[in-house]
Amino acid sequence: GEVEDFTDVEDEKYAKKVHGKDKIHNNYGYRYLIDEEKKINIRKVLDKELDREEKEGRFRTKVKPISAKKKVETEKQGIKLQQVSASQHAISNLKEKVIKRPEIKKVIELSEGVTIKELSERIGIPSNEILQVLFNMGEMLTINQPIDRDIVEILSQEFNFKYSIIDFDESIEEIFKDSDKDMVLRPPIVTVMGHVDHGKTTLLDAIRKANVVSSEAGGITQKIGAYQITYNNRKITFIDTPGHEAFTTMRARGAKVTDIAVIVVAADDGIMPQTVEAINHAKEANVPIIVAINKIDLPSSSPEKVKQGLTEYGLVSEEWGGDTVFVSISAKNKVNIDELLEMITLVADLHELKGNPDAEGSGIIIESKLDKSLGPLGSVLVRRGKIKVGDFFVTGNSYGRVRTIRDEYGSLINEATLSQPVEISGFTVVPQAGDRLFIVKNEKIAKDSVSKREYQKKLLKLSDIRRHVTLEDLAELSKESEIKKLKIILKAESNGSMDAVEKALRDIEEEDIKIDIIHKAVGAISDSDILLASASDAIVIGFGVIPTQKAKVVSKEEDIEVRTYDIIYKLIDEIKLAFKGLLEPKIEEHIKGSIEVREVFKISKVGYVAGCYIVDGEVERGDFVRVLRGEKVIFDGKISSLHRFKEDVKKVSAGYECGIRIENFQDINNGDILEIYEKKTVKQ
Repeated sequence: GEVEDFTDVEDEKYAKKVHGKDKIHNNYGYRYLIDEEKKINIRKVLDKELDREEKEGRFRTKVKPISAKKKVETEKQGIKLQQVSASQHAISNLKEKVIKRPEIKKVIELSEGVTIKELSERIGIPSNEILQVLFNMGEMLTINQPIDRDIVEILSQEFNFKYSIIDFDESIEEIFKDSDKDMVLRPPIVTVMGHVDHGKTTLLDAIRKANVVSSEAGGITQKIGAYQITYNNRKITFIDTPGHEAFTTMRARGAKVTDIAVIVVAADDGIMPQTVEAINHAKEANVPIIVAINKIDLPSSSPEKVKQGLTEYGLVSEEWGGDTVFVSISAKNKVNIDELLEMITLVADLHELKGNPDAEGSGIIIESKLDKSLGPLGSVLVRRGKIKVGDFFVTGNSYGRVRTIRDEYGSLINEATLSQPVEISGFTVVPQAGDRLFIVKNEKIAKDSVSKREYQKKLLKLSDIRRHVTLEDLAELSKESEIKKLKIILKAESNGSMDAVEKALRDIEEEDIKIDIIHKAVGAISDSDILLASASDAIVIGFGVIPTQKAKVVSKEEDIEVRTYDIIYKLIDEIKLAFKGLLEPKIEEHIKGSIEVREVFKISKVGYVAGCYIVDGEVERGDFVRVLRGEKVIFDGKISSLHRFKEDVKKVSAGYECGIRIENFQDINNGDILEIYEKKTVKQ
């Protein structure tokens, strides 16, 4: 019951004045707890303080000391005492003194950064009662202040409720949930995918030109990322960006845009790598597939051979006892285009695609740009309700008001309805593809929503939370039954290697963790692989291959783990250890430079020396080096010597030429690329 020591006498006076008694906790305002590695564990976030700290480029620890007397008493009890905030002591004490209350059996869904007022409404407990509990913990908050997960966890124990945290967009969708009686059939949204040069763009053009309404025939179609046609009095919307990359980019941002995937396969070329990639992307998104076998007008076409080949990927035609719709077409000669459209409407009917036409509107950004006259523009696909001129909206971390709406022909319209693609002006910043747009009642709600999103973003940034699964997570997640499958995207240098790795992975599956290889292919790890991993919460494994430069950039942006191996037992051992939670410290690679080999010299008693140009970055003697020939890694080793004008040098920077010798490697060729990197040990 003693008053703990204070570093500031005024603090003590203020505390006694506020509490009116001696039993107090010496914590006022915010505090952070920072460990030796500077990782931040948020106790409470105050936006104003966060902004100030971030501008200064550092975070301060504000912790009150614990009295010497109390320290001695605690150490006598055999407890290792650390210098932690009084707030943490209060939380610990509260856990021990939880008052048993009636259980709220329903699981309460809460958004990240929920306020006291919102929590009060969701659990049916008066806000002043919640504030009193927090006050006793030393947390002095207002009803409109957001609280973090730690505080929610303590309150859930105090008030005996179960909860789950959902992201901001999910929380809005929960509020806007429609009843079945409000739902009507809506037009399907279709994405066309397939291998390059198999006719995706030609098909989209053929569909558009064959179905332009007479009143719009003279108009010029605007490029807004999608268009809508009318077939047999039924509307169908087509995403006008063919390929699975755009499709998966939006999925990675949490946006489900597509209702039906049309996969185009050339009847003469057959199944190609991007065909398989497109199939896997569509399957992982759980989107129904229609196969359009194109170029049937060519003498070398073989539709039956294509059908036979696709059975290996689980696409079996209806005439062969399967459930996949196949249509043979010629996009160039406009053969069977109507039959394809008929199949699209039938598949749409089968899946009963519905939406509420009278609800508050929401949509998905599919394209965006900055116009000199109109400012930021966003192409939006309406997924729910209507979007009208004058509506306030929230998207990403910004809000705005709809100034103009244009259809795909550039005509100004007053409102957009279900599945309609339109271009909207009124954004304050250029939105990102895949961002969801929500109509809100007024500007105040819009501003509040953006504030909450920014708060959530800061929480994620400061709490060091990874957005996607990693190998290190496996043991912990399986204990919590939060993971049933380890999803893997597997890339290898050859089909033989890929089969060997896949077999080895199947052999180590455990009872509670299954391995699901959602995509496998020969070749370098591409940005498309990273996007699929992001959308599917998978990890990427490369065997004998490495990521492309673009893939490296995207993996950092999307926070996706990429692991590369050259020896199969190392790959298997790491996954086994990951299952058991015994992974050794991870070695992370950081690219230092890229070097082009322009000439090769043979020097007696030395061997081969590469005459090089440093394209970017730098190279130092002793650096790790990876030799790339095309997209294949042919050697991984170390720089043994570095020369400029016959002089030994320690380092050479971008824009200069130099001579390089690689330790234990003589097979260097003109045109080889040397990737210079360093290794850092990271605790797992």
